[in-house]
Amino acid sequence: MIELPKGYRFSGVSAGIKTRAGAKDVSLIFSDKPCVAAGVYTTNQIVAAPVVLSRSRTPCDTMRGVVINSGNANACTGSRGQQDADEMTRLAANACGEATQSEQFLVMSTGVIGRFLPMEKIRSGIAAAAQSLGPSESAFLDSVDGIMTTDAGRKIASRNFQIPGGDYRLLGMCKGAGMIGPKMATMLAIVVTDAPLDPVDAQRALQAAANRSFNCISVEGHMSTNDSLVLLAARPSPATPALQGSDLCNFGGELTQLCIELAKKIPDDGEGATHLIEIHVRGANTDADADAIARSIALSNLVKTAITGGDPNWGRIVSAAGYAGVPIQPPRTALKLNQIPLFDRGEPLPFDAKQVSSSIRASKLTVIELDVGLGPGNATHWTTDLNTEYVRFNSEYTT
Repeated sequence: MIELPKGYRFSGVSAGIKTRAGAKDVSLIFSDKPCVAAGVYTTNQIVAAPVVLSRSRTPCDTMRGVVINSGNANACTGSRGQQDADEMTRLAANACGEATQSEQFLVMSTGVIGRFLPMEKIRSGIAAAAQSLGPSESAFLDSVDGIMTTDAGRKIASRNFQIPGGDYRLLGMCKGAGMIGPKMATMLAIVVTDAPLDPVDAQRALQAAANRSFNCISVEGHMSTNDSLVLLAARPSPATPALQGSDLCNFGGELTQLCIELAKKIPDDGEGATHLIEIHVRGANTDADADAIARSIALSNLVKTAITGGDPNWGRIVSAAGYAGVPIQPPRTALKLNQIPLFDRGEPLPFDAKQVSSSIRASKLTVIELDVGLGPGNATHWTTDLNTEYVRFNSEYTT
C-alpha cells in the first residue's frame, strides 16, 4: 500500500488523445492549499511550450497543481502551442475551483513532436479529471497511467522519513523509455511531499537530486524538448516552519534517493532493451571528470551492442573512457565487468570469456566498474543495451 503525502489529490482520465481506446491521457495533481513548487527542465534549445510556461513559474510558494497530457508533446507548435499550454492551466484552474488562478498551475505534455493539441479533447479531459480528483491510492495510480506513452509499466517510488520536526512522506512518478539523455530525457517526473520547504531550498534540493539521478541516465543520447521534473512541497507556516539545517540536509538525501530509484526505472524500461547497464567510475580527478567518463561509456553504441550480445569486448569500454575529454591515468586504469576483473594497471588479465558472457546473459543488470586513477572523483550512470527491437520500434513510431 502506498502512503500518500497529506494535502494532495490525484486523477487520470481518458480524453481520446491517444489512439488506443480507453487509454488514460490527461492527469491532474492538486494541492488542497497553496504549495511550494520547484522545477528542473530540458536544456535543449528547442523547447516545448509547456516547458516555457512551467519554467517561468518555478520556484514559487503559491502553486496549486500540475495538469498533464500524454499522446501529444505540444512541441514545435509556435504561438498556438503557447496559447494552448496557457489554456490548459486556465482550464485546470477553472475546473478545480476554490478561487484557483491559472498562474497557480504548471503544465506538462509528452508524445509526438510537431502536432497541435486537440484542444476539444483536452478541455473535456481536464473537466473530467477535476471531477475525479481524490486522495486515494487508486486515484494516484490513475494519474500515473495518464502520463505514460511508450512505457511498459508504471514508474513510481515512495519514501517515509522521520526528522525531529515530524514524520513526512515523499511520493514520485515518472515516465520515459526512449529519447533519453544526455541531460534528463523524454521524461516527465512529479514528486510531492508534505514536508515544509522554502522555495529556494526546494529548488536547490531538486537540482541536486536531478544531478545525481535523471541527469545520469541515457538510452540513446537524444535530448528531448519536453523534459520536466517538478517538486511540490508544503508551504511553511508558523506552526510548521521550513526545514533547515540537518533536517533540510536529511530531506535532500531522501529526495535524491527517491529520484535515483525513479530514474533507474527509465533505462530499465528502455524501448526494446534487454539489459540495464550500471556504470561506476572511480579515481578521476573530480566528480565532473568521472561524470564525463561514465557518460562517454553510456553513450557508446559499441558498448551497448556488446552487452546486447553478451560479448565481453572490454576494449570498447576502456577506449570510450579514453576519448571522454578528461584526464585519466592509463597505468592505473582497471576494469571489472559483473565483478570479474578484465583489465588492471593498463594490462589485460586472463579471464574466461564464456563465464563473462554467461554472467551478462543471465541477468538483466550488467555492472561496469572502472577505476581511472587515484583521484577522489566518482560517478554512476545508468543506460541500456541497444538491439534490433529498439531500431524496429523507433523506425515505426509514427507510422
